[in-house]
Amino acid sequence: MASLAAHNADTTIWAHREEVANAIDHHHENPAFHPGVRLPDNLRATHDLGACLNGADAAVMAVPTQYIRSVMESAAPHMPPGIPIISLAKGIEIGSLLRPTEVIRQSLPDWPEECVGALSGPNLAREIMAGLPAATSLAFTDPSVGERLQGLFATDVFRIYTNSDVIGCEIGGAYKNVIAVMAGMSNGMGYGTNAVSSLITRGLVEMTRLGGAMGADPLTFLGLAGVGDLVATCTSTQSRNHTVGVELAKGRPIDVIVAEMNMVAEGVKSVEGILALCERHGVRGPIAAMVKSVLDGEITADQVATALVSRPPTREFRGIGD
Repeated sequence: MASLAAHNADTTIWAHREEVANAIDHHHENPAFHPGVRLPDNLRATHDLGACLNGADAAVMAVPTQYIRSVMESAAPHMPPGIPIISLAKGIEIGSLLRPTEVIRQSLPDWPEECVGALSGPNLAREIMAGLPAATSLAFTDPSVGERLQGLFATDVFRIYTNSDVIGCEIGGAYKNVIAVMAGMSNGMGYGTNAVSSLITRGLVEMTRLGGAMGADPLTFLGLAGVGDLVATCTSTQSRNHTVGVELAKGRPIDVIVAEMNMVAEGVKSVEGILALCERHGVRGPIAAMVKSVLDGEITADQVATALVSRPPTREFRGIGD
C-alpha cells in the first residue's frame, strides 16, 4: 500500500529490520518480501519510527494484528496530534478480542474515534505490486474523513470505495482468513470446485452472523471487504492462509508450516478470537470451529469434510443471527 500512496504523495515506510529499510531507501527494492520489484523513487524507508512519523499527514498501520499494540506503544509519542490512522490488519487480538482499530484507539485514548479507520478488500500484495487492477473499501465512522483520504491510494488501476462500517470491514477481514485456511485444506485434499464454493458461501454466512451481532451492517459483507476479500483469499495460491490450509491437508504440523513462512498468516492466530467472539455474541461458527480443531490436532484435514457435512440437517436461511 505504501507504493500506491507514493503515487500521490511523498511517503515514508517504517521497517522493523534495518537492512530492509536500507534496501528500500537506497535501492528502491524490498528484497525480503518483493524481490525484483522497483519501488517509486519518492517512497523512502527508515528504521526510526519517530523519523517516519515526523510531519505526517496520515499514518497507515501495516503490521499484523498481534503486533499492533507494541508498535503503537512505540509510535504514540511521535504521532502528530489527531491525524487519520488507517489499519490494514485483518485479525483479532489474542486475549483482548479487540479489532485492530480498537487496539489503536486503546493505545491512543485521546484520539478522535472518527480518525481511526480500516482499509480492506481483495488486495493480494503481489498483484498490487505488479500494477494489476483492483479495488478496496476504506472505512471510517465519519464518511468525510474517508472521502478526504480516498485519493491517497487511488491510481488509474486501483479504485477506492468509502464505507462507514468499520466493524463490518474488520470482521470481514479477520473471518475470511479463517475460512481461507479451510478452503486451502479442501483444495489440498482435492475436493474440487463445488466444495470450495460451498465453503465460501457458508463462510460468508458465518462472518455475516458475527458481524451483524456486533453491530455491523450486513450489506458490508456483500461488498469488497466481505465477499470480495473472501473469494480472493479462498481461491488464490498467493494467499498465505490458503497456503496454510494446503499444507495442513498434507498432514504437516501447524508449527512447522508457520515457521517456514516468510510472512504472517493471520487466520492461524485469529481463529481462537473469532470463536470467542461467536460465543460472546451467541452465534454459531462451525467452519471456524473445525479449523481450530485441525490446528489443535483434535482432528485431521481428511476428517473435516465428513464432520461438516454430517451435521444435523437444517434450512439454508433462518435469519442472519441464527
